[in-house]
Amino acid sequence: MKKIILTLCVSAFIMTAVKSNAQMVGGAMMVPTKTVPENAMGAKNLTTLVAAVKAAGLVETLNGPGPFTVFAPTNDAFDKLPKGTVDELLKPENVDKLKGILTYHVVAGKYTSKDLKDGMTLTTVNGQTVKITKKGKNWMVNNSKIIVPDVMDKNGVSFVIDTVMLPQ
Repeated sequence: MKKIILTLCVSAFIMTAVKSNAQMVGGAMMVPTKTVPENAMGAKNLTTLVAAVKAAGLVETLNGPGPFTVFAPTNDAFDKLPKGTVDELLKPENVDKLKGILTYHVVAGKYTSKDLKDGMTLTTVNGQTVKITKKGKNWMVNNSKIIVPDVMDKNGVSFVIDTVMLPQ
């Protein structure tokens, strides 16, 4: 009997999550009732990004009302950077450089995949632009492939990407 009840509860949770546009990212359910950072903090594949956002002092900003469109690099994306780069960026004396990189991954406003157009440019929070392109079936932001689109957050939308974008 307990097993049946547990199964029904899990099924109800999954159905609610599906109906509310929730997605799995890094083994965690991303739900639209959480902010961008709250969702990211649960994803096992976004721990480096979360650590960087904390080190840069951007958690409070990204928990704000937004709306934001965030291009969220995975841990594997950070691993593509030259050895020692992440450790160097996380040092307190490099906070401005880290903020510049992270804010290059954030656009003011809410853009879903339906809003993306091949060749469009978006101005990031750090003032520089990123270019959206379609290569075959894949959407790209600069040279980063969007691997999980449309993660709906309470204060915007996130796209999980496979490469850290570096501003000019």
